[in-house]
Amino acid sequence: MVFGKNKDNAQTSDHTWDVSDTSPYTDGPLLEVQDLKMYFHTRDGVVKAVNGVSYTLDAGKTLGIVGESGSGKSVTAMTLMGLINMPPGKIEGGDALYRGKSLITAKEEAMRSIRGNRIAMIFQDPMTSLNPVYKVGHQLAEPLRIHKGMKKKEAWAHAVELLRLVGIPSPEQRVKEYPHQFSGGMRQRVMIAMALACDPDVLIADEPTTALDVTIQAQIIQLMEEMQKKSNSAIIMITHDLGVVADMADDVLVMYAGRPVEFGSVNDVFYKPSHPYTWGLMGSLPRTAQDLTEKSDLQPIEGLPPSLIDLPSGCSFHPRCPYAKEICQQEVPDVVTIGSSSGKTHTANCHFAGDPNFTKENMEKELLSTKVLTEERDA
Repeated sequence: MVFGKNKDNAQTSDHTWDVSDTSPYTDGPLLEVQDLKMYFHTRDGVVKAVNGVSYTLDAGKTLGIVGESGSGKSVTAMTLMGLINMPPGKIEGGDALYRGKSLITAKEEAMRSIRGNRIAMIFQDPMTSLNPVYKVGHQLAEPLRIHKGMKKKEAWAHAVELLRLVGIPSPEQRVKEYPHQFSGGMRQRVMIAMALACDPDVLIADEPTTALDVTIQAQIIQLMEEMQKKSNSAIIMITHDLGVVADMADDVLVMYAGRPVEFGSVNDVFYKPSHPYTWGLMGSLPRTAQDLTEKSDLQPIEGLPPSLIDLPSGCSFHPRCPYAKEICQQEVPDVVTIGSSSGKTHTANCHFAGDPNFTKENMEKELLSTKVLTEERDA
């Protein structure tokens, strides 16, 4: 089994890595994903898990990636890290460049020098991400010894400091314990400590605060932001928590059914959303404290995400979109560039994006008018 690249091209590489080069990268985006496609070939059919994802990420910036479960957020990150089993996975197109060099064509040996060192990931499930037969201190010290060349005693002492950094009490004692002796929230903090150990250029955080209470969530987010300021690193925040994205992110990528549907600055996406799916995500959240105290009904997106084996024709969101027209069922929408208040690129994959009349308020009025006329006609 080959990890991280197509089996046919397992030995292909067009560059070498200089992992000791931590100088600021000024020749373009620190990370650039170009029309990346990752499909899984199964007995039931081809699962188009990542189907044309593109974005750029500069040093010192944070990208929030949001969307429902199964939209391809985590698979995109795992592809960048070279952690997808090949087969059943296969990269069907596109590329991902780190410091101007391809992660897709890199040999596994080169990826091992990058993974956990220059690009690190906080995995989504802390309960299964730690090795149950090794002490926590051993697992924290291992990347320090491999990537930083630390001696055993020095790496162990640094592991204690990492546990203290993420708020685990009595770190001198806890570093000697096994994962099963930690709660789920503490295991999540260990995973965060492990990802931060080598001061990576790019930190991919996949639901990093899911298992943590609100107070610890705030502490962890603050820790990540402090690390970012200190080392000018870039962060990819994968989350369902739009509040965290609004607070942390510079740019936002909204994904649906393996595809990006909207991309732009956090102000553009949150205050001038241009895709009906983004409208639905925003509408499913309580907007004010009054909504919570009065127990107001939320507005969920009707229906379920489509099967990635049998995607709908045209726009993948059209079966759930209350504003869909005939063209939405027949043609896949192109990327539409929309005017941005921040000066950054703001795009949406919708046939009607960019039309000044295509706003949530106008479309809701149109729906209401159509409903009234239908009721009057039926009466």
